Order: sequence, then C-alpha cells, then structure tokens
Amino acid sequence: MTNRNPELKKDLDAAVQTRKELGENYETALVESFLEKLDDRLDETVERAVDKRLRRRLAEQQLTSGPGGPVGGREWRGPGPAFALAVTSLVFAIPLSAIASARVGFLGLLVAWGGIVGVNACYAWIASGRGDRGA
Repeated sequence: MTNRNPELKKDLDAAVQTRKELGENYETALVESFLEKLDDRLDETVERAVDKRLRRRLAEQQLTSGPGGPVGGREWRGPGPAFALAVTSLVFAIPLSAIASARVGFLGLLVAWGGIVGVNACYAWIASGRGDRGA
C-alpha cells in the first residue's frame, strides 16, 4: 500500500515522528488526524473510480445506441405517428370546434372534442400494445 502512495507513507511517518516527539498524550489526536487524511484519500479514490466507471458506461451506451442516445430505454427516432396524429387533431380541432359550436352550441362542441379525444385515446391504446387481443 505504501509503495503505491508515497504521500500516505510520508503522512504516516510524520505522524509517527510527531508521536515520538510529543509523547503518548497526543497519540489519540495524531491517530485520528491520520485516519481523517486516510478517509479523505479513500473518498477521493472511490469518487475517481466511480466517475471513471460512469464515463465508460455512458460512452458504451452512446456507441451502442447511436448519436441520439437512448430515450426511455429505446432509441430516439424523431417524431412518429403519435406526434403526427396529435398535430393533425389540433389542426382539425379549430374548424370543427367553430362549426360545431356555431351550428349546435355547447353540446356540438363537446361532441366534436369527444371525437377528437376518442381518436387519440384509441390510437394510444393500440400503440401501447394493449389493443392486441391475440397477445
């Protein structure tokens, strides 16, 4: 251990020399001081090792998942059909809301928005895999 860390060996030698000079009265304080330094060095070593391991794992994930990186455990491929359906629903919601409320009133507005929400909910249910009866 002392061959790997010359500073630690130097600190231990200094603590032993100080103990010889000051006597047994300061032994506890010297040991505690040395142990605090040892704890600090151990913490630094562990932090460096953990940081290195995390950086390595992150690099491996980026290599295996491509430049976008994983999103929710899956690879991000950009906006998909769900996004397109949501945008289309909002685009059609404006004129449908205007027509339904002008012709029928509040009830027409509720029916129009109920249909829009229903279409989106059905798509989300089917896309999540719960719509497959055979599975």
